[in-house]
Amino acid sequence: MSNTIDLIGLSRTFDERMELPTPLYQNEYHSVYWLGTPEDSAFRCNTYLITDGDEAIIVDPGGVEAFDFIRRRVEQIIVPAHVSAQILCHQDPDVAGSMVRWLDVNPEMKVITSTRTNILISHYGRDDYNFFNITESSTYTFSSGRSIRFIEAPFLHFPGAFTTYDETSSFLFSGDIWAAIDMDWKLVISDFHKHEFKMNLFHLDYMAGNIAARGFIDRLKGIEVKAILPQHGSVIPEPFVQDAFRYLANLRCGLDILYPDKKRR
Repeated sequence: MSNTIDLIGLSRTFDERMELPTPLYQNEYHSVYWLGTPEDSAFRCNTYLITDGDEAIIVDPGGVEAFDFIRRRVEQIIVPAHVSAQILCHQDPDVAGSMVRWLDVNPEMKVITSTRTNILISHYGRDDYNFFNITESSTYTFSSGRSIRFIEAPFLHFPGAFTTYDETSSFLFSGDIWAAIDMDWKLVISDFHKHEFKMNLFHLDYMAGNIAARGFIDRLKGIEVKAILPQHGSVIPEPFVQDAFRYLANLRCGLDILYPDKKRR
């Protein structure tokens, strides 16, 4: 099985009927899937699955209304009870609303998130889960020895927000960073310039400000990123990754717009 997937070409050939999960990276031991979405809205949510041998981790499992759909997609890849962890990049219901339903599937499932997020997700109805604290441990290692890494992204848009870097595929699961709002949706972008407007519709209102954006970009220095997989919008493939970095580094948003005359003293 090859791990060479033409992500730009994939946008023209993936199963638009949402009947099958879509592989974004595959080799004989490690895969990344886009699981699809039951939504047909400009604010659609993406859920991803990372598999490594017999292990699997679900990334931002989504709202409770999407649970049955996402569970069926997982079932086409692996026994759902074998999903050993779920990653919650922050606590919003479109990211974490189905957390409790997944714990019903596998009560031993780790909940991988930050300390600040963990304080809030108990309000979904359970606090008896196996909490993996990315604030204390920035790496999660599969039994194979392969790893994923967590890169904190404070105030983009939540203080405890973070991203997940899969070291095998070199994919960055970016949560709300590089999210886009768009009815004319494609799984993978092929024109970054046109995509900027769709990202602006999200970032200008939701992100705190340029200091937070530049600080996060600094944390990515030296990390090879072959694709950006946001929770909203479209996948950004390798040819546009540096464009995406420049977009975020130069972004004026949030407080920059609300208080344009305020200077740091």
